[in-house]
Amino acid sequence: MKNVVIVGAQWGDEGKGKVVDLYSSKAEYIVRYQGGNNAGHTLVVNGKKTVLHLIPSGILHPDKVCLIANGVVFDPAVFFKEIESLLSSGAILNAPYERVRVSDRAHVILPYHCLLDAVREAKAAGGKIGTTVRGIGPAYEDKVSRRGIRVADLLDASTLKMKLAHALEEKNVLLTQLYGEHAVDLDALYASCVELGERLRPYVADIKSLLMTALQHRRTMLFEGAQGTLLDIDHGTYPFVTSSNTIAGGALTGSGIGEGAIGAVVGIMKAYVTRVGAGPFPTEIEETEPELAEKIRSIGQEFGATTGRKRRIGWLDLIALKYAVEVNGITGLALTKADVLNDLDHLKLCTSYTLGGNTVYDLPSRAEDLARIEPNYEIYPCWPSYDTKKVESKQDLPEELQAYIRKIEEFTGVPIVLLSVGPGREETLEISDPFQED
Repeated sequence: MKNVVIVGAQWGDEGKGKVVDLYSSKAEYIVRYQGGNNAGHTLVVNGKKTVLHLIPSGILHPDKVCLIANGVVFDPAVFFKEIESLLSSGAILNAPYERVRVSDRAHVILPYHCLLDAVREAKAAGGKIGTTVRGIGPAYEDKVSRRGIRVADLLDASTLKMKLAHALEEKNVLLTQLYGEHAVDLDALYASCVELGERLRPYVADIKSLLMTALQHRRTMLFEGAQGTLLDIDHGTYPFVTSSNTIAGGALTGSGIGEGAIGAVVGIMKAYVTRVGAGPFPTEIEETEPELAEKIRSIGQEFGATTGRKRRIGWLDLIALKYAVEVNGITGLALTKADVLNDLDHLKLCTSYTLGGNTVYDLPSRAEDLARIEPNYEIYPCWPSYDTKKVESKQDLPEELQAYIRKIEEFTGVPIVLLSVGPGREETLEISDPFQED
């Protein structure tokens, strides 16, 4: 069996939670390797909806071990809310720390990160990024500037106060002198962190060592990314991006495994495209086809799982999708929400861009250029509604949907390995299994 990485192939919100939930049945360890609680994964199992932000989606399968690895920025308060919710719903039973482990190397999101995130966004005026104001960016900043507090630090009260004082030296100057906020009280923060550390202690582990042991015993692993490729800090539409490496390479640095441990990369994509927050969006139809955009948003329930914000709607962009295939090394695509487009008058697929009078076939590196792009479309007929219960193979799909799939596969050079036709776990056609050896 191969180990598999799941990545978002667009701007996030592609349906990764459902796919991770499905594939978790094939793996023993499910590993979240980057991002924070700015990501929301929505799952529907037997009609029951569950939204998770930190704990991997595989937690809904009994006997699976879910790991939050070192690349994640970790908010203990959010974590314990999710644990309590899963316990109350019966999704996990006694001793949840046997099912969920947190890396001692993960950096912690503290209240001053969230405060700093909020005041920056509020005062950004025309330069707003559209962050979730969950403290993600400031926590990653502290990590890089070597002022971060790690999970292991919460467990050592003797050194924690000194480290918090070092971090607050700069933060309190920014908050009071630049943003006009109150300073963060060191003693109150320290007391809160010591309490959180003791509560967290049973969950903390050396995740890298756990994974090395799992590799030695050939235990199958699923690595779960958050957000999407086009929000990657290095390879996304900078500066309108998140603060971590969302691409498949982030699974290596974010967990401590080596490249040879990864056997397949599955990219999750919608049959159309959405984006939350600010930033260029070449195939957006909010202004050109507003009624259609609202129809798709309503049918697809395109509202952020973390913030509730409306997602911007656009046609499928094959140029951006092929870019995602290349930077991730995607070996198979999972197509979600095809059912949302049932019975439309037509479909458009972006197959090239026009920029400065020239036709281009790659994603520009500058957001300013991406904002000036004009998409060039091919028009396709849409497929009618069909009985998903009667679909046992790709050949049972409407011919129009089969043609849509063929175009995606031909353009990107990789196969579609899974097709989601509804929100439920059971509403899925698995075309091939990425865990199986070739």
